[in-house]
Amino acid sequence: MECQVCGNDYDKPLIIEYEGDEYVFDCFECAVDELAPDCGTCGVRIIGHGNEVDGEMYCCANCAAQAGHGEIRDRA
Repeated sequence: MECQVCGNDYDKPLIIEYEGDEYVFDCFECAVDELAPDCGTCGVRIIGHGNEVDGEMYCCANCAAQAGHGEIRDRA
């Protein structure tokens, strides 16, 4: 099956169903490139849980604070 990011035709693809849509990738790198959210402040791809405030994703508390959400903390 052909990866929808890079176009590689691979015999062992990753098939991911996400939010009702099906995606086909040849590797995790392409899946991350297509599906991982971007931080609302710095633009980095969020691979872990991240922080969500009012529907916006942030990679860390510092980025959330820069966007006016100082209530987010990296540590409890």
